[in-house]
Amino acid sequence: MCRFTFYMGRPIFLSSLVTEPSHSIIRQSFESNERDEPLNGDGFGVAWYARGVDERPAVFRSVTPAWSNRNLIDLARVVSSPCILTHVRAATQALQVSESNCHPFRHGRYAFMHNGDIGGFRKIRRRLLASLPQERFDGIEGSTDSEHLFAVILDELLETDDLDPIDAMSAAVRSAMRRVLTLVEEEAPGELCYVNLVLTDGMGAVACRFTTDLPEHADSLYLNHGMRYICHDGVCQMVNPEGGEGAVIISSEPLSDGPGWTAVPPNHLVRVHIDNTVEIQPFDERL
Repeated sequence: MCRFTFYMGRPIFLSSLVTEPSHSIIRQSFESNERDEPLNGDGFGVAWYARGVDERPAVFRSVTPAWSNRNLIDLARVVSSPCILTHVRAATQALQVSESNCHPFRHGRYAFMHNGDIGGFRKIRRRLLASLPQERFDGIEGSTDSEHLFAVILDELLETDDLDPIDAMSAAVRSAMRRVLTLVEEEAPGELCYVNLVLTDGMGAVACRFTTDLPEHADSLYLNHGMRYICHDGVCQMVNPEGGEGAVIISSEPLSDGPGWTAVPPNHLVRVHIDNTVEIQPFDERL
């Protein structure tokens, strides 16, 4: 299973997530605290938005381990953004290690990353691909269950033009999950799914912590929000916000021992609005 961290708030340097915290995403790439296997060395990726420049996110991905990539460390030192996604990969289901299989994935203004495993993916892949329109089919470059799930979400977003962006992303994630779970039930009964994900358009976001296994077996996911996130001399923490500068962090594991980190309940959806307010809803709740 992979590890990821999502940030939305006032602009911060990528290093505030990638290198500076005591349990940064680079630290999680070789010393994960909440996985049986602590290594996540099958590639990494970062995505960030430059609001006012381009609505599409920039993405940097590599098959090298995050801990040994000097380009990542140098980039993190100087690039800042109000919306950042970081991901370190541990390949599942014997899927190949390649740049096209590294997260985050992007399409237009959307960025997406996933931690987990869709049970029976090889058995459902043919029918899943057959259900996609040509554009979504052609857009899949890699072999991961994650990118295929993203394609289904993008397909479902076509049905949400009349909705508010957060409602649209929420509805698309729910509908896509229903489609995938139906295929698993029909083609691979008994296989279990673990789906922690983040979908964002750079202005708001939707995340979820979901499993068809027992709730206590869900992959870890934490939330820290409502305060301003700062890093100084290597110490990163949440402090009282100033003038609406509150931040939101959603992370596979807490980035530090500081206060404010709470576990997202299993089988719940997290909605991050444009003003950085947060809602947590049961995953099966309809809009």
